[in-house]
Amino acid sequence: MAKKEDHIALFIDCDNISHKAIEGIINELSKYGIVNIRQAYGNWTKDNLKNWEDKLLEFAIKPIQQFDYSKNKNATDILMTIDAIDLLHTKDIDAFAFATSDSDFTPVVMRVQAEGIKVFGFGEKKTPKPFMAACSQFIFTEKLMATSTKNAEEDNPTEAPVRKSGKEMRADTWLVNVLRNAVDHTMDEYGWANLADVGTYINNSTSFSPINFGYKKLSNLIKEIDLFDIAFDEVSKQMSIRDKRMGN
Repeated sequence: MAKKEDHIALFIDCDNISHKAIEGIINELSKYGIVNIRQAYGNWTKDNLKNWEDKLLEFAIKPIQQFDYSKNKNATDILMTIDAIDLLHTKDIDAFAFATSDSDFTPVVMRVQAEGIKVFGFGEKKTPKPFMAACSQFIFTEKLMATSTKNAEEDNPTEAPVRKSGKEMRADTWLVNVLRNAVDHTMDEYGWANLADVGTYINNSTSFSPINFGYKKLSNLIKEIDLFDIAFDEVSKQMSIRDKRMGN
């Protein structure tokens, strides 16, 4: 996990991300450090980006103008990539964040990762899997937007629940394998694994985020999925977990 004093550079592909997601993106990144570079890319002469204007002011985001030089070619993608690589070599940045649902950014994410720098990804559920997998952590913007809506309209009885139930998560083979594999690789001789070590292993090996399942913390997801025995050390204030199958 990134240190709280880390500096994060955020690149936003405004053609492929909703303005409604930016508050959640900034809030999420603020858990890991200071988002001191915030740049939003697009052709600001177009009407489809008008909704972004207030958000740019509200969150102190620098707009980067990119005209469409030819049809069927996205010049914004190229400029974002160039700026990211330039920043990689000229600034002391601890983590990068790319807000886009476009798989064209997969190579630049892999290039940044090759330097040992963490990359946060944000995009819609339609985002191609190669881009999601390339990121250190990938979060669906629909989840961030749903959380913001729930906070703003918490008295709305028609608001659909954001969290997935334990039963739903246990039916998710990918999620179950991620969690059990992390425990297997971090457990002691008795089968117990420190939750912080489990989280670190997951962050280093997958693009998983508990937010995609409706949970702010991994510990809350672990409790709800009910696949692990849980022990809490009152002295160290740390949680350990063990696969319930080991007790059978």
